[in-house]
Amino acid sequence: MESAQPTGKSTIIWTALGVVVLLALGIAVHALTEWVPAATKGTGFGQIAKSIEFPVYAILVGFAANAILSVLGVRQKMSKAFRTEFLIKTGLVLLGASINFAVIAKAALPAIAQAFLLIAAVFLFTWWFSGLLGLDDKLRALLSSAISICGVSAAVAAAGAVQAKKEQLAYTASLVIVFAVPMIFLLPWASGLLGLSPAVTGAWIGGNIDTTAAVTAAGTMAGEQPLQIATIVKVTQNALLGVVAVALTMYFTVKSERAQGNTGIPKLGTLWRSFPKFVLGFLIASIAATVFASNVDPAIAEPAIGVANDLRTWFLILAFVSIGLEFSFGSLKEAGWKPVLVFAAATVVNLLVGLLLAVILWSGFSF
Repeated sequence: MESAQPTGKSTIIWTALGVVVLLALGIAVHALTEWVPAATKGTGFGQIAKSIEFPVYAILVGFAANAILSVLGVRQKMSKAFRTEFLIKTGLVLLGASINFAVIAKAALPAIAQAFLLIAAVFLFTWWFSGLLGLDDKLRALLSSAISICGVSAAVAAAGAVQAKKEQLAYTASLVIVFAVPMIFLLPWASGLLGLSPAVTGAWIGGNIDTTAAVTAAGTMAGEQPLQIATIVKVTQNALLGVVAVALTMYFTVKSERAQGNTGIPKLGTLWRSFPKFVLGFLIASIAATVFASNVDPAIAEPAIGVANDLRTWFLILAFVSIGLEFSFGSLKEAGWKPVLVFAAATVVNLLVGLLLAVILWSGFSF
């Protein structure tokens, strides 16, 4: 049984302990990533172990630690230390330093086209299907935004825009994680099975896995080039989050809330408040690294970029461990089977439309 959240000085102490636990688990993941392939070399499992990337170990270790800390009754007390969003966004900004800005510029047009078409198709399908099943409009908005754009972040932005209940947000966020975690493993495997190119693989992963963290994990498993395209596609979708938040705010203010006499039009400042700022950091890091590498001796530039890559790996390891630590089945019992059916159906539509768009827009892409 989980204990209640601590207050005052005890909050600082438990958060500090949580940071220590998180760092220890991250070090364990790093050690496992290097030790398992070496220990199993020459065995039947050895070939499989060579292909397992750190996100797999990180998530599994996070789940195991989650169970242990929950049994001990301290996981919730330490929860402020498990900052998945902060860690993943910092890691992605650092990832920008390893991507030549020319690749981003070249990938911009298909990424924007894919983002607009995929978000529109999946959002409208989810909104229609959830309405068909009689779900509350505010829950429909959360589910549609989460599936079509960027998972938990989109659900949070939509919840603020439509003034959704905390229970609806918790439920949607849990569904995002439940569906995203298997995709981390399934999409890289399916891409290899279908013989997709690195660019198409990355575009499919970036456009179809709901959370940025899970996209990064799956892209890492698929390879460096798929990871780059997956990140560019997901960052492009993230950039449209503010637009969707403003549209939802206007819809619920002008129409859904009219009966309450609230007919004001939201200000454009909502767009900036909802816009994910790490997208700018990602682009700035890429531009700065590209300029740096072009004007500095490679003997100096390459080690510097290598340091950024090492830091990126550590931040992502801690982010994926946090995914496991933050996971909770509790909120999955609250809204019944209909939202699960909506999420499952929309995920299938997302996968099929996303694969079609990835093949059409990215088959001719070269790095």
